[in-house]
Amino acid sequence: MINFHNVDCLEFMKGLPDKAFDLAIVDPPYGIGEDGAKNHSRGKAARPTKYADKDWDSSIPSAAYFSELRRVSVNQIVWGGNYMTEHLPPRMGWVFWDKHMGAQDFSDGELAWTSFDCALAKFNFAWNGMIQGDMRNKERRIHPTQKPVALYRWLLKNYAKPGWKILDTHGGSFSHAIACDIEGFGLDICELDPDYFAAGKKRFENHLLQPRMFDAEPTPQPVQLLLDTEEA
Repeated sequence: MINFHNVDCLEFMKGLPDKAFDLAIVDPPYGIGEDGAKNHSRGKAARPTKYADKDWDSSIPSAAYFSELRRVSVNQIVWGGNYMTEHLPPRMGWVFWDKHMGAQDFSDGELAWTSFDCALAKFNFAWNGMIQGDMRNKERRIHPTQKPVALYRWLLKNYAKPGWKILDTHGGSFSHAIACDIEGFGLDICELDPDYFAAGKKRFENHLLQPRMFDAEPTPQPVQLLLDTEEA
């Protein structure tokens, strides 16, 4: 079951019992201003995508957010964790998403902190303007920091066990919701911005009308995990 919540995620978590979710996979603001006008696509091969100029990426979440996140979930994966080290304890099990960006002014990839004590893992999936790792199921971008469905499918396959309940506090484009539907995981997903919430919900509904749209398997990357590790 996929549950959508157009709410402030911190207030939502405050109403939950301890360890309500087995795993939280979240992509909170990095505090680097990639929230609108600055994030127009910069390639010259096609007309750049224009996003609404918003201000949600002006700072990282508060200490209260991370406290609640660890309270309501047993395990966590936090994209942009390298910007939030004051709130996240040292761990071995980082994830690196290699975007195959080539020579341009975008970063080569992104980092996610995880609560798992395992080796660093890399996911290879091109996400470079018109070029995507799965061109057969090419995704239309509706959010300036959108992540591909394949990335969330890979995380679920490698870090979640069947039957786990998943939390996402910053839904964005709702790629995560599509991945959970494909992989058979229950998800509660929050998005505060009403425009992104409506667009993401519509995207998910369109996915349901074309259930075989994302059949391609994510690039296999075996990961050795200690799945019973609980964040202190």
